[in-house]
Amino acid sequence: MQNIEQIIKEELSKLGFVSEEVTLTRPKHADHGDYAFFVKDASIDLASLALEKVSHEYIKSCTVLGRFINIHLSDTFLIETLKETEKQGTEFGKNNVLTNKRIIFEYTDPNPFKQFHIGHLMSNAIGETLSRLAEYGGAEVKRANYQGDVGLHVAKAIWGMQELSGEMSNPKAELSLKATFLGKAYTHGSNSYEDDESVKKEIDALNKKIFEKSDEKVQGLYEWGRKVSLDYFEIMYTKLGTRFDYYFFESETAGRGTLMVEEFLKKGIFEKSDGAVIFRGEQYGLHTRVFITSQGLPTYETKEIGLNLEKFDRGNFDESVIVTASEQNDYFSVVLKALEFIDSNVANRTRHIGHGMLRFASGKMSSRKGNVITGESLIVDVEKLVYEKIKDRELLSDRQKQEVVEQVAIGAVKYSILKQSPGRDIVFDMEKSLSFEGDSGPYLQYAHARACSVLEKAQEAGIEASFTAPEASSTFERLLSIFPDVVKRAERERAPQLIVTYLIDLAGIFNNYYAHNPIVVEGEAVSAYRVALTKSFKTVMNNGLYLLGIQAPERM
Repeated sequence: MQNIEQIIKEELSKLGFVSEEVTLTRPKHADHGDYAFFVKDASIDLASLALEKVSHEYIKSCTVLGRFINIHLSDTFLIETLKETEKQGTEFGKNNVLTNKRIIFEYTDPNPFKQFHIGHLMSNAIGETLSRLAEYGGAEVKRANYQGDVGLHVAKAIWGMQELSGEMSNPKAELSLKATFLGKAYTHGSNSYEDDESVKKEIDALNKKIFEKSDEKVQGLYEWGRKVSLDYFEIMYTKLGTRFDYYFFESETAGRGTLMVEEFLKKGIFEKSDGAVIFRGEQYGLHTRVFITSQGLPTYETKEIGLNLEKFDRGNFDESVIVTASEQNDYFSVVLKALEFIDSNVANRTRHIGHGMLRFASGKMSSRKGNVITGESLIVDVEKLVYEKIKDRELLSDRQKQEVVEQVAIGAVKYSILKQSPGRDIVFDMEKSLSFEGDSGPYLQYAHARACSVLEKAQEAGIEASFTAPEASSTFERLLSIFPDVVKRAERERAPQLIVTYLIDLAGIFNNYYAHNPIVVEGEAVSAYRVALTKSFKTVMNNGLYLLGIQAPERM
């Protein structure tokens, strides 16, 4: 089917408007039309006369409102668009805006020896949706995960492991118990590091041993803890629906980063200060950061330099997108500025997207003090509440109930993360996140399941979906037709919340349509159209949920 925006521009060009200067937007109010564009000069009066000459089967009418020309699309266009949903299926909504582009997205980034906390859930949900949106735009996407397997946090954890060796999990214990022990060891080490100067010196010395691999016993603890963490993280990635193409580790990027910092120290980009190597960011409106400590160890900043250079060695990417907590915004500003002097090509193609914090009634959680809420514990708590809601549903087998519990719990958490712009903090409300009444992931999933149930009944009744005898078009059809446009905008603006808002509106309209229009009615000609409309809704809802990384159950 032809691109409707191109059709509109071609029609307007016939009226004397230069196609390249026509920027189409969506009116805020649906009754103003489907598309609009702003007329910059005084030709609005001539335009109002010329609009009478517009004649295209997809354009119903054009009207002038102030300095805007509003375009109303015809029912023919709406029906043709809905037919495309059946024809394209899971491909509906895809476009070619990013064709031939290669983009690498880095997100999640949990550190071995520490727990997979709720911040990692946020990075994962946002990064995965941005990746899927780019793929819908035709880009070749690679997913990357960067993990700190060396550094002070590792030394704190291993010191804690030594101190709590009596509590170390049995080798045959479940992986989650081993991961829990590592989290406890890190917390113990971190607290002791802050509270006891003698312990601080021990851990600093241990950090050097780990980096140099100079102590066989310490290296054994390191290898055990690293493997436990990475194996445990894989379970979480599978649960969240993410598969990474590249795994980068600080132990691998540190060397290259160090060489670059030392080389550009000689060129005056970095400088020495009290035995450390720093980048003085104040001269660029930023702040100073240490890249190599006075002990000669590379910091996160130096490893980040090595990482970003390594990414572009793996592939000639047009862009690298990094998703982390917004607390690191200033950090990335300095690192990317320093990277400009080392390799401007890499720096100019690298983008950082900072996300807000996931908060609860007690405020921000801290892993240092041991009151961290892990990603797994949050999901488990949500799963328990989901089970209470569906445990008495006789139409679901025990296996189906377990599937629904997992799908709905993940959907509830991801929806809560994605419903606001990435930079904003989120207050997670357990009860509201599981509401089947609206503004929640389960609400969207339930609407999809309802559509599946309707289509199953239609099949049993022998009613074939058909758009040959349509009813008068309504907001339902118009909203379904704009899904491809919403996808384009969400990808362009890197704004997952636009998909969320659209799907909530769509689910609400479908539920209202379902309540007021009997869909499966044997012997009624209109039933075939309503079944076709329901089928289109199912396709769009399924595709939209996919972009959010949320599964679409067929039964709930």
